[in-house]
Amino acid sequence: MTNARLQLIEFVKAEAVFHGDFTLTSGKQASYYIDMRRVSLDARVAPLIGQVMVDLIGDIPEVAAVGGLTMGADPIAAAVLHQGAARGKSYDAFVVRKEPKDHGRGRQVEGPDLEGKRVIVLEDTSTTGGSPLKAIAAVEKVGAEVAAVAVVVDRATGAREVIEAAGYPYLAALGLADLGLEP
Repeated sequence: MTNARLQLIEFVKAEAVFHGDFTLTSGKQASYYIDMRRVSLDARVAPLIGQVMVDLIGDIPEVAAVGGLTMGADPIAAAVLHQGAARGKSYDAFVVRKEPKDHGRGRQVEGPDLEGKRVIVLEDTSTTGGSPLKAIAAVEKVGAEVAAVAVVVDRATGAREVIEAAGYPYLAALGLADLGLEP
């Protein structure tokens, strides 16, 4: 296990895991909540996320860009862009809006042109798989090929199965066991 991964685990456990009664995206109740924005937007932690995610996706060939549904994927994509560049990788980043803009160019996918390019769809914490699937639909509509879905934390609540059933490889940097949580 890399030093960056160990440090990331400690930051997530200490600053992003909250215990109590929470309602998840799926509508299910949970005794903990993982608020990745508490760490993904933290200057100490964002570089670690980038390093861990670049390690996770580094062997996937010909990836041109990374991104996903706003807001959870945005800081992850920026971290991968920067840490990838530090390692000589040229990952661009993209943002998928929840809906196409109703003004300007009316785009749903912002960033570089993705037509004909291989991309990785990112997510901070995956619960149902719905956000990555929505991002996949949008990037495929503009002509991108989705090489994989990569998440920082997999909650083990069915997202992997949903993504894989849709035909996409699913990669997770951290699982519940890494954070001392039970599924």
